[in-house]
Amino acid sequence: MAAARLLLRLAGRLESVNFAQSVCGLLGAGQGPGPWYIHCSWQRGQLILSSSSFPGALERLPIQRPPFCPFAALGQQPGGSRMELPTNRGVEVGVAVILQSSDQTVLLTRRPCTLRISPNVWVPPGGHMEPDEEILECGLRELQEECGLQLPPNQFSCVLLGLWEARIQVNPKEVNAFMWLEPDVAAAVAAREDGTETLRLLQGLPPSLSATELKDDRETQPLILPMSTLLRTTPTTAEDKEHVNTGAKFALKLWLQHLGR
Repeated sequence: MAAARLLLRLAGRLESVNFAQSVCGLLGAGQGPGPWYIHCSWQRGQLILSSSSFPGALERLPIQRPPFCPFAALGQQPGGSRMELPTNRGVEVGVAVILQSSDQTVLLTRRPCTLRISPNVWVPPGGHMEPDEEILECGLRELQEECGLQLPPNQFSCVLLGLWEARIQVNPKEVNAFMWLEPDVAAAVAAREDGTETLRLLQGLPPSLSATELKDDRETQPLILPMSTLLRTTPTTAEDKEHVNTGAKFALKLWLQHLGR
């Protein structure tokens, strides 16, 4: 079996997670998407999660899953109709970066429609972690690979240290458009899932937003994106309709909570 990237602390013992298992379910989560708060620690190359505190736990963070989580639904299928899934594959760890600018806007990128996984979806920059990579190292690497942004070491934090103009140079293999969301728009987008949005959040929104799209010659061009595209709920099937990823909405909610919104 490949080296586990995610480990769960269950009944005081560390156990690896099979690809076909529901992490939230193993941690004792109930029905629905959550979120639930769990304890975690990071050791180089491995993320450890537990529903209760344990020695070495550094953070207590919310965990959430999509309303249509396929692995939660597997247990509800009749035994004869279950699909074949790999039994020797663990759960890998990925990082999504909510990059906040000095004017409190956040960066979202659109994945090309030619990608096999999550095509035509708006997501934060991010990706899978490499072996023995730290979380911050992964986030900085993905920012540079996908957007051409290289943040100077020790010059980014919640304290203003200085201003530096950086040009986004997106990787056309992974990103074909990007935009900066203001908090009010981000709040409406984050709440627009399964009809949980409120009329207050939707009032006063502009009919469209300005984004930037990558052309075939790697140059950029303005893109006027209808607000209705960002407010579209996540399809329950494998449709390739343009929308904001459910995980991206969860990340936006966490960012807004950090802002005190």
